[in-house]
Amino acid sequence: MTFCTTFFLFGLLGLTIATVIPRADPITALSASQVAAFKPFSYYAAKAYCQPAAVLNKSCGINCDANTAFQPMAAGGDGSAIQFWYVGIDPSLKTVIVGHQGTDPNKIVPLLTDGGFFLDHLNQTLFPGLNSSIEVHNKFADEHAKTANQILSATRAALQKSNLTQVTLVGHSLGAALALLDSVFLPQFLPGIQFKTFGYGLPRVGNQAFADYVDANVQLSHVNNRQDFVPVIPLRTLGFVQPQGEKHIQDNLTWLDCPGNDNPDSRCSAGDVSSVSTGNLSNHDGPYDGVEMGGATCKNVTGTAGIATAAASTIHAGCGALFLLATAFSLLPLQLL
Repeated sequence: MTFCTTFFLFGLLGLTIATVIPRADPITALSASQVAAFKPFSYYAAKAYCQPAAVLNKSCGINCDANTAFQPMAAGGDGSAIQFWYVGIDPSLKTVIVGHQGTDPNKIVPLLTDGGFFLDHLNQTLFPGLNSSIEVHNKFADEHAKTANQILSATRAALQKSNLTQVTLVGHSLGAALALLDSVFLPQFLPGIQFKTFGYGLPRVGNQAFADYVDANVQLSHVNNRQDFVPVIPLRTLGFVQPQGEKHIQDNLTWLDCPGNDNPDSRCSAGDVSSVSTGNLSNHDGPYDGVEMGGATCKNVTGTAGIATAAASTIHAGCGALFLLATAFSLLPLQLL
C-alpha cells in the first residue's frame, strides 16, 4: 500500500485516531527562554536532511550556519534506501550530536517506509536484555538497524575525542522515530553517558510497554506543530502509544507542555487532532520557532536536485489532493453515499 493510498483510506473512513484517558496534570506554557533553548536542536534536526558531504564540510546553508561550533565527525546514508545521518561534537553545548533524516517529501522511498507496518519485538542483538513485551513499528526498526552500528561507532569516537559525557539525539518525522530508537539503543552500549532526545513531528513508534520504558529511561522532548496529524498515527487502536514529553505548538505559536501519554486535552495533539480529517499535513515541516524541516532548507538542493524537488512536490501535492477528496467523502451525510 502506498503512502498516498494509506492516507486516502484514513480520510475515506474518517477514522478517529485518539482514544485516550483524561489526565488531571496541568498544561503549562513554556517561557520564551524555554522555547529558545530548543532552537539549536531544531536546526540540528533540520541539518539531517542535508547531503552528508555538505554536513561534513559545513556548507549546508542555514542549518549549518546556525550552530557554528559544530565539529562533524561522520555522516552517511543516501537519503533514499538509507536515511541520511550524522554525528558530531558541539563544544558550546557540551554534547555529541546524532542526527537522523526524516521523511522528506523530496524522497519518495522514505515516505513509503511509513506504510505497511505492524508492531514487532526489538532486535535482541541491538537491544539486549529489554523486556520482550516491548514492541515497535517494524519499518522504523528495520530502518534503524541499517545504521545502528555505524552510528554507535561514530558516537563512541566522538565521545572519546571530546571527553564529553552527553549525547543529544535529534530528528524530524521518521528521523524523530529513529532518534528515539537510538535513545534506547545507544545507552545499552555506552554506559555512564547522559542522553537527551529532541524529536519534531514524532509519529507513534511503539506500544504501551515501549512508551513506559521511554518514560522511565529516556529524557525526551517531542515537539508537535499545530494540527500536524503525523504525531497521532499509527492509530492507538493498533496498539501504538506516544511517550511523555510532548510540547505542542498552538495556532498562536505558544508552546505548551502536555503531560502524559497522548494527552486528550484539545490543546495537545491527541485532543487537537481527533481524526485525520481534522489534521493538516502542511504543519508537519514546521515552522518550529522559525525553523523549517525538509531538504528544501539545505543549501545543496540546487540544479538537478531542484528539479527533483519540484517533481516530488507535485507528487506530494497530488497525494494531498487525494487525501482531501477522501476527507470530503468522509464528511458527507451517510444517506448521500
